Amino acid sequence: MTGDRVLHELGYYLLAGAGGQGPAALVSEARRGEQLGFGTAFISERWNVKEASSLVGAACAVTERMQIATAATNPNTRHPLITASWATTMHRLSAGRFTLGLGRGVAAMYAAFGIPAVTTAQLADFAQVMRRLWHGEVIIGHDGPIGPHPVLFLDPDFDEDIRLALVAFGPKTLELGGTLFDDVILHTYFTPETLRRCVTTVKQAAERAGRDPESVRVWSCLATVGDHLPEPLRLRKTVARLATYLQGYGDLLVKTNRWDPAVLQRFREDPVVTSIPGGIDHKATQDQIEHIAGLIPEQWLEPAATGSADQCVARIRAEFDYGADAVILHGASPDELAPIVRAYRR
Repeated sequence: MTGDRVLHELGYYLLAGAGGQGPAALVSEARRGEQLGFGTAFISERWNVKEASSLVGAACAVTERMQIATAATNPNTRHPLITASWATTMHRLSAGRFTLGLGRGVAAMYAAFGIPAVTTAQLADFAQVMRRLWHGEVIIGHDGPIGPHPVLFLDPDFDEDIRLALVAFGPKTLELGGTLFDDVILHTYFTPETLRRCVTTVKQAAERAGRDPESVRVWSCLATVGDHLPEPLRLRKTVARLATYLQGYGDLLVKTNRWDPAVLQRFREDPVVTSIPGGIDHKATQDQIEHIAGLIPEQWLEPAATGSADQCVARIRAEFDYGADAVILHGASPDELAPIVRAYRR
């Protein structure tokens, strides 16, 4: 490992973005991230070649120290017993290094596929059922928000403490994270004011639930794109990435950050934006991305670590000042992040 200390307060995503190199790249990215000293590697599920359980197994198998976390998979696309068994298997395979991270997913995609949207009550019920199963309980006649289940059990000898994480956006989900989860993972492009507000919401909810607020770790998810990368790639990882979020759930992001909704409306009505058949970060040409850069205010792109390695480090450290317990360096591979991690250690 590079350096003397494991950077438990830093994480990164495996197969960042759409995972354009394919799932086989995960093996080298996991090994490289551990070599650099990252504390946690996150895996975001997409329904193509980024199926979470397969990727988690590979990441656990080729690493020895890093925590491997989903951020996120959805609680209603597998039977609860399948998810509980998968988590226990990964927990034991990795000697306790697995975190099961849950999220709601993109509502429009769920609706298109005929999958009901995930509710806050379902997230709470699912988390509580997982904990009971991991501790060997036989659950008879469960009839809660995740549905009726006559019998749920894994093994009465189980007594597993497996970390649960929640990807949270709105205040109700943030409160749930503080009440029931071990990690709360925020979204990219949250302003400093939004980050402070989210951390306060999580910690206060933990306190109301009788928990130690410091026991709930809040992760900032910070787009980290140094200027050692070529400009076209930087634009794809910043402008195009934010534009893709605006495509999928722009209203929520704009409302959360208290941005001007009229800017979002102009973005949505722009003919270049409407002509792109899919996610802008994945489908747009360079010319299209350069056009879209003119639609997004600089203020909206500011909550990111950009510039020289030292400038990126200063921005990462600022996230701790705003209240984050840990920071995910988002949107770049370990090799792309290496100069920034080296500067962070200095």
